[in-house]
Amino acid sequence: MTATHSTTPAWLLLQDGTIFKGLSFGAKGTAGGEICFNTGMTGYQEVFTDPSYTGQVLIMNNAYTGNYGVKDTDVESGSVKISGLICKNVAHRYSRMTANGSLEDYLIANNIVALYDVDTRALVQHIRNKGAMNCIISTELTDEASLKAELANVPDMDGLELSSQISTKEPYTIGSPDAPIRIAVMDFGVKIKILDCLATRGAYLKVFPAKTGIEELKQFDPHGYFISNGPGDPGSMDYAVKTVKDILATEKPFFGICLGHQLLARANDIPTFKMHHGHRGLNHPVKNLITGKSEITTQNHGFGVDPEAIKKSDLVEVTHLNLNDGSIEGIRMKNKKAFSVQYHPEATPGPHDSRYLFDQFIDMIKNP
Repeated sequence: MTATHSTTPAWLLLQDGTIFKGLSFGAKGTAGGEICFNTGMTGYQEVFTDPSYTGQVLIMNNAYTGNYGVKDTDVESGSVKISGLICKNVAHRYSRMTANGSLEDYLIANNIVALYDVDTRALVQHIRNKGAMNCIISTELTDEASLKAELANVPDMDGLELSSQISTKEPYTIGSPDAPIRIAVMDFGVKIKILDCLATRGAYLKVFPAKTGIEELKQFDPHGYFISNGPGDPGSMDYAVKTVKDILATEKPFFGICLGHQLLARANDIPTFKMHHGHRGLNHPVKNLITGKSEITTQNHGFGVDPEAIKKSDLVEVTHLNLNDGSIEGIRMKNKKAFSVQYHPEATPGPHDSRYLFDQFIDMIKNP
């Protein structure tokens, strides 16, 4: 259960020219993407396999990463989705007896370049001040000129469409065909646990590729529609906005999470915007304006819904607010059975404060 401490140097170059030096942990090579940070203390494997992290280099805020190893079942998709990883300290020895192996072996198997021995507190503070930006991490490029040349090839997240690239290529089903409820799921990067949360509530799911049209969705004869999370800029997804509009026209119950929340807003002519540095972690407080109760939530998003535009809408109202910065965390339509949240109520490995939203969706289907 031990691994060898690496002495191979590795480098991080930010888009603003800031350089950090660390040590290699994981695969050797070069990787780039938009840099972001996660404030959670557990659940690193679920985070790494979350499709919404596609195209991003992730900083783990926790002091140690990898201390309980990895396990085959602790995943949200079929592979690691982050582009690269940055940590303060990594555990070269893991403690969980049921683990299948070490984090380092897992990263190597998935060809993920990672750095450790980086002052992540200083790095996160820099991003919080300067905002999200692209970066390059490398174990093979050691001079600034080479790093800058490679960084120039990394696409900006603003305006980037990624969901259709990682969505399922063919429809598939989950649950029993004899279930009394059928839900059509639009896969823009859906997490496994979201599907589990719907299926365990007695629903039969059919998961469709991102660019599936309304006529094919209708052939499944669903009782409700779910619009998933996913990576990239919702402003680049006109095809998905059209699909959401077509779904809303069916008058069937509608539930969206994260990207699905943003697409519901855009389908009602409410713009989205690139956030300064986004919300990522499993400790973000949200207030439910309908019940007055607060929830501790898991979040992963770099785009938000325009709070000024929503004030002018006659069709949409805010249902949830972020208690840290007042950003919009939930909306619902006044004239349809359609609602969405920006955060992740499935929340693997936790917290589970918001699981009631799945029950709310099922109840909406059962009581038309």
